[in-house]
Order: sequence, then C-alpha cells, then structure tokens
Amino acid sequence: QNMVKNTERWIQSQQYKKWELHCLKLQPLSPVPSDIEISRAQSPKAVDVLAKEIGLLTDEIEIYGQTKAKVRLSLLERLKDQPDGKYVLVAGITPTPLGEGKSTVTIGLVQALTAHLNINSFACLRQPSQGPTFGVKGGAAGGGYAQVIPMEEFNLHLTGDIHAITAANNLLAAAVDARILHENTQSDKALYNRLVPVVNGMRGFSAIQLARLRRLGINKTDPGTLTEEEISKFVRLDIDPSTITWQRVVDTNDRFLRKITVGQANSEKGFVRQAQFDIAVASEIMAILALTTSLQDMKERLGKMVVANDKKGQPVTAEDLGVTGALAVLMKDAIKPTLMQTLEGTPVFVHAGPFANIAHGNSSVLADKIALKLVGEKGFVVTEAGFGADIGMEKFFNIKCRASGLVPSVVVLVATVRALKMHGGGPNVTAGAPLKKEYTEENLQLVADGCCNLQKQIQITQLFGVPVVVALNIFKTDSPAEVDLVCKIAKQSGAFDAVPCYHWSAGGRGAVKLAQAVEKAANQKNSFKYLYNLELPIVEKIRVIAQKVYGAEDIELSPTAQSQVDRYTRQGFGNLPICMAKTHLSLSHQPERKGVPTGFILPISDVRASIGAGFIYPLVGTVS
Repeated sequence: QNMVKNTERWIQSQQYKKWELHCLKLQPLSPVPSDIEISRAQSPKAVDVLAKEIGLLTDEIEIYGQTKAKVRLSLLERLKDQPDGKYVLVAGITPTPLGEGKSTVTIGLVQALTAHLNINSFACLRQPSQGPTFGVKGGAAGGGYAQVIPMEEFNLHLTGDIHAITAANNLLAAAVDARILHENTQSDKALYNRLVPVVNGMRGFSAIQLARLRRLGINKTDPGTLTEEEISKFVRLDIDPSTITWQRVVDTNDRFLRKITVGQANSEKGFVRQAQFDIAVASEIMAILALTTSLQDMKERLGKMVVANDKKGQPVTAEDLGVTGALAVLMKDAIKPTLMQTLEGTPVFVHAGPFANIAHGNSSVLADKIALKLVGEKGFVVTEAGFGADIGMEKFFNIKCRASGLVPSVVVLVATVRALKMHGGGPNVTAGAPLKKEYTEENLQLVADGCCNLQKQIQITQLFGVPVVVALNIFKTDSPAEVDLVCKIAKQSGAFDAVPCYHWSAGGRGAVKLAQAVEKAANQKNSFKYLYNLELPIVEKIRVIAQKVYGAEDIELSPTAQSQVDRYTRQGFGNLPICMAKTHLSLSHQPERKGVPTGFILPISDVRASIGAGFIYPLVGTVS
C-alpha cells in the first residue's frame, strides 16, 4: 500500500498544476519617473517562489542569484499531454529610430491579463544585445510601468547565453583558420598523424571522423587500411580562403573591427587575409538557438553550418571540421530559457536575441513551447517580433512558425501617433535630438496622412489569415482627437479592434482594454497560411515577399546575387525559407521613404545562406 500511495503521490506531483500567482502591487506615480527608478522601486519575488507559483518542479529550475533561473527542457516531456494555451504575436508599424514600444506593449498586455483579469499569461522576449544597450537605443526591458525586472540583470549579462554564443562562434572561426594553416604547411601523412593520433599504442577514428569517411564514400573503420588517395581525401578540406563566410563576433559596437587583417604574426607563415567582426547576436549560432526544438536538433543544426566552400565549389561545414560536439557542449546551458518577472510579478521568459533586420528577429521556439504548456489551455503566451510587421512578423510566420509548427491566434499591431505623423510627412526623427513641434502638438492632417502605413501593415497581417488588434501606445503629448482618429481608421481598415493603451504610465491596469480585445480576437476563426510554398525557386520566393509584403514592383538581382542563387540551388539548398536583410525604417530599401512607397524595384545586392538555421538571406540594397 505504501508503494501504491508513494507512486500515486509522485504521479500527482508530475501533473499540470493550477497557478497560485501572487501579483506584486504597483503604485504608479505622476509624472512617471525614469525606467531605472521604477525598476529599483519594486521588490521582485524570489525566482524559486515564482517558479513554484506557476507549477515548475524544483528539479526543473537552475537558479542564478535571486531573480533569474534557467528552466530545463525536461518539462516539455512531463507536460507533453497538456493542451497549449493561446499564442499572441506583438508586431508593429514601420518605426521611427526611437522604437514604438512593442516590448512595452508585450509586458503591459501580460500584466493586464494576469494581474488584472486573472488569466494565466507568459511574455516571451528576446535577450538584448550589448550593442544597442550601450548604443543609442538603450535596453529592451520595456519601459515606464511595463517592464521586466530587475532591469540591469535583464539588459546586461543575464545568464551568459550571448557569451556562450560568442565562445562557440569564435571557436569555429579559429578552427577554420587553423585548418587552412595546417593543410598549407604539412604533408598528408603528417596531417593524418595529427588527426588520428596513436594513443596508448592504439589508433582509432572518432564518431565524427567515421561520419566524415562515410560522406566521402570510404566505408572503412580501421585507420591502418586507408590508401594514400583516401588519406588525402580525408585530411584535406581544401578550403578556398576567398569563400570564407564565417566571421568572428563580439557583442560590442566596435566600429574598428568591421574590417581587419588576420594572420600577421610570424607563426602564421604569411597566411594573411582580410576578415571582419560581426555583432555576436548576428551569429548563425544565435539564429539556431532561436529556432531549435531540442538539444539533439541543435547539435544537428550546428553541424550543418556552412563556413566556406572548398576549391571545387562544394560547401565545407562545421561537421567537416569536426567541431560539432565542442560547439554543442559550449551551448548546453544556453539552450535553456531564462525565467524572470514583470513589475507586477507575472512570469517572463527571456531567450535568444537575433536582430530582425539582419536575422529573423524572434525569441526562441523552445521558450514559446514551454510557456504554452505552463499557461494551460485558457492561458496566453505573448511574444514579440522585431521592427515593423513587414520584417519581424513576416519572418515569424514564414520561418519561426515553420520551425515550431505553432499557429498564432492573434496579432497585436503596435502604432504610435509620432510614427504615424512621420509617415504622414512630418520632419525627420533623429535619435538623441529633441522632437520637432509637429510631434508634440495636435496635427490631425499629419496623422491621417500617416495612417497609410498602419493600413498597409494591417493588410500584410491579413495575408496570413490571422485576426489583428491595433494597440495605440499612448504618449503624453497625444491629443484625444488624434487617438480617436487612429482607432477609427484602424477599425475601418480591417482591424478586429483598435485600443489606446496606457500601460507605460499606469502598468497592467492601463492595458486591460487591450487584454479584453485580444481575448475576444483569440476566439475568432483563424485561417492561418504561409505566404509562399518552399518548393518555389529562391528568386520567386524573394519576389513574393518583395511584391506582396513590401509593395515593390519587382526585384533586381546583382550578378553576385544571381551567381549565389545558382550555387545554392545547385548545392541543394533551394527549398529553404527566405530571411530578408533589409532596413527597418521603410517598407522599401530606402530608409528615407516613409508611408507606403510604391513603384520601386527592390535591389538584391547579395544572397547568403544560414544552412544550420535553415534559411537563405538576401541582402537588400546597402544593408550591411
């Protein structure tokens, strides 16, 4: 009987648990203090308390200090029979360089759902890069009374995921250059002795080397039986240095590293080449972290990453270099999402942070999947796609939803009066400079003219068959007439609803109307569909995005871009989705063209591939 009781108790402990969340009280002040003052004035719950409240078991969390914890993926197995909650995407109109508050709306919405309407909800956000944090844009924890806390923890190192990506990325970069040096300076026999050394009188291939032999069509397992020709094939990757696409990364805006020369020490024997550093979050490893579904899947994706071509034009991968296991072990903790909380004590996952203009701009599939299990069938998971809907949302649907198999219930489209005025022909908005008077005084004509961008972004959302709710993020200089005008035009243009939001100044209470609209919209019929079929040729997929989403007349590929498309098609990568690298400041490729540009030809200057992440990325215009 004891045995039976213990087993029953254990089974009970493994079941989905109802949340018993104690929300934190907010007392918003007027005028609203600075973000850092608000963040520091609130005392967060201990993270182990939060974890228990939302039904996590003690062996499913790894605690980092008082306010952060990693969540283990074993939870997905435990709750695999638990139905998912509703899935909400927050996207935006084409922004000003100041950003229009998508993170703030995301946080305000979950604070409203959970702290004010008593509905389970989870926010899933990207981890900010140190580049923007120490640059002009600042942190990404939301703002005002809708923030993730503690802000410093969120915006700085968090739990070290970006550092892990930097380490893995640069290990691979070092392996590429070292391999070229050794192949250039050693005989086949010397290379073979280094790659397959004698250890304790025995010589054997490792598992990754056996896999490489099989790919080469050499079905032998004894290192002593290879012919000279087979040894040469095995030891020589023959990387063509002019085709290396794998760059080193650092998570700092360090402009002097954009073009560098490597190999100048005497020990490198004159093998000098031009190279560059990218920002860490632009690494393909970051895109893989955001799209992977398990540790095994991540390892396979890391192995498929193409770093260069050989002299015959064939791709050379991380697997060929034999470093897949090393990269995976560096990423073993980074694959776990980090649990934090909002100002009102509701749960947040922070995981992965690819940019949306040069990568796919969405937080991780794993964080979304875990959150959807934890909120329960009636709960909501709210995630955010970077920049305007033409970029972040399009990639969310065509790339992230394909990887995850998840279908969103609602899109929340964030707009601000100031961005609409800019699209209506208002003066330039420059980060760091005070706003011109057109933006701080009522001007209904500018707002009405600028709503064309909002209408276009609503139409883009409708291409995917998902209901859209417009959230107007209110600033203190917006007049009631301007707010009413935007909401009226949004509803006329096909939005399910349009709601002014005051979460910045009032916390979750200021977003209750938005939360109610989202709840209603989530019960609408959803006819979700992808924009293009993967079987279409690469150029056709690019054309569909350019014409249907950006409103271009056509596309024009440079000779470089065309030859890359031909190469990827030849190499068998033609059926991957497309991730456009384009400016976020306009629907077109020209940042200065606001509103809804038409009649333009979209220039594709180059086309590259992230085979591990699983997409082809065309570079549009002058984007770097």
